[in-house]
Amino acid sequence: MFDLMKRLSEANGISGFEDEITEIMKDELNGQVDSIEKDNLGNLIMTRKGDPEAPSIMLAAHMDEIGLMVRYIDKKGFIRFSKIGGINDQMLLNQPVEVHGKKGPIAGVIGSKPPHRMKPKERKKVTSYEKMFIDIGATSREDAEKLVGVGDPVTFKAPFKELPNRLFSGKALDNRIGCLILIEVLKAAETRATIYGVGTVQEEVGLKGARTSAFKLNPDMALALDVTIAGDHPGMEEEDAPAKLGKGPAIILTDASGKGIITHKKIRDWLISTANEENIPVQLEVSEGGTTDATAIHLTRAGIPAGVVSVPTRYIHTPVGIANMDDIKNCVKLILKALERL
Repeated sequence: MFDLMKRLSEANGISGFEDEITEIMKDELNGQVDSIEKDNLGNLIMTRKGDPEAPSIMLAAHMDEIGLMVRYIDKKGFIRFSKIGGINDQMLLNQPVEVHGKKGPIAGVIGSKPPHRMKPKERKKVTSYEKMFIDIGATSREDAEKLVGVGDPVTFKAPFKELPNRLFSGKALDNRIGCLILIEVLKAAETRATIYGVGTVQEEVGLKGARTSAFKLNPDMALALDVTIAGDHPGMEEEDAPAKLGKGPAIILTDASGKGIITHKKIRDWLISTANEENIPVQLEVSEGGTTDATAIHLTRAGIPAGVVSVPTRYIHTPVGIANMDDIKNCVKLILKALERL
């Protein structure tokens, strides 16, 4: 699965521009499912039909990644940008990026005032993204506009790397890991249930695709496939982020302190009992942090019982996330075994 993970990680698709990931998923699943369609918002819906008397389940993995967008080009050809999704400003400085303009991707770097010319007070503060810019080597606004324009998406340029101990690093692991899991599950599932595999769009900017696709499909139940924060590195307290790499996927019991999802008891018991009876390592998580597509799904129509299965990942929302392939394999196994019970 490393090769497919590399393809997904290095593909580019900030919120609203998920086409590259859509094409990879279609290519992988062509002939493996009964139908593939793209809805009005851009969600990719891949259906495996089951017994009409059995339940239907939606498996949602968002395809979008965090990134930037061209907001303004100054007279010297430097690009000012807006953030798309949740980004900590301190990770932006000096990052290599690609601006996806009308003539294809254009290489650039994020620059700012050098610390050598900062006053002592400035050096102690995190530089705000408003004071940064993208340098594509243009000599003027007119020169830059031959290649890029306002509204063009910008992605981080980071190679995928295999690391020791079954680990790997790359950009957009939130949530190309979920996309990988969805692909592998749809290829191998044996179940009476009808499966709606959905590559959702615009999760990072408001869970938008999950909301519209769940309304369209109205499944009996749903799972979001995503990542969660791994706290097994310096600077983190275990009580704040107990999930660890290599200890299995995390079954999310609650996220965003309950303002997100409080996992339906039926879903929680189904997942935990499957893990226990099949000897699949899992971690249980009550999170005070962010949320996932499941939050939008479970509030759709009259309510859809939903849950979340996440792969622990270090340094999410940066271009250098790290995860463990064995956790991904155990996540796939957990979902496949759970589906067999429907």
